[in-house]
Amino acid sequence: MAEIIQRDGTWTFDGETLRLVPGRDKNVSLLRKTLGELAVPLGALAGIAFEQGKKSGRLRLRLRDGSDPLLHASGGHLTDSADPYQLTVEADRYGVAEYLVDEVRNALLIEQVPTTPCTSYLLAGPSVPLSVSAGDGTASFDGERVRLEWNWKTEDAKSAAGTRSIALDDIAAVEWQPAVGLENGGLRFAVRNAPTKAPPKYDPNSIELWGFKKDPLMALVAAAVQARLPHPNAGTAPALDKGPAPAAAPSPSPADASGEDHDALLRRLRELGELHRAGILTDEEFSAAKQAVLKRM
Repeated sequence: MAEIIQRDGTWTFDGETLRLVPGRDKNVSLLRKTLGELAVPLGALAGIAFEQGKKSGRLRLRLRDGSDPLLHASGGHLTDSADPYQLTVEADRYGVAEYLVDEVRNALLIEQVPTTPCTSYLLAGPSVPLSVSAGDGTASFDGERVRLEWNWKTEDAKSAAGTRSIALDDIAAVEWQPAVGLENGGLRFAVRNAPTKAPPKYDPNSIELWGFKKDPLMALVAAAVQARLPHPNAGTAPALDKGPAPAAAPSPSPADASGEDHDALLRRLRELGELHRAGILTDEEFSAAKQAVLKRM
């Protein structure tokens, strides 16, 4: 098992699942705290990277396209601080971060996880019921219906129609966009047989957002709805994605390993020894990691 504990959060990898727990530090974003712990199966990962800096570094996960309803609904508009798949790493834990990266990458190679788009969501999305107040209204979702309620800041032309209740079956798509510069954002529900090009300020199926603290929480509502809509890639493959694809051929035995592979494993053992001597790995962590490498030699 590989684990890194930081003020920004804790990431733990057991060989099959990467668990992401947000920290309690005051700088941790409201979205990450509200979303809570995430269990990311290995089959949902496309890659992992660690970027070093002078004062701190950053771990970044790259998920397979279509694996997470939150990333799909937010369309890549989450900021670094709000992105649950990033972790700030303090300088004295760089070695642990690199070890975690190596463990995840080795597992991805061993399990031959594909990098192709998913045809079904591998993460469940935020739990429901869920209700968020921001911008010009409140969006609530109970798993079957979306309810939009307006406040005193709502444009009269939109609030005149009263509270909106939209059945999940009537929703064709959902998207969330943050406010950027002078342009307002919004949470928009595309309702079947009711197309509109009106901006969120006037669209009765949208919440207008102005760039305040709770705006990112509307992305959670979007993700909860998205998780229950038909997957956008479902019609592009003959079967739903079940995670890692089966290997085309059996893995080579240790006797068949190339000299280069053997040298890489020897380097890995030396690195583990250095991390253990430096106190970064405990005796138990070092022993478990060493045995895992020796089994592959």
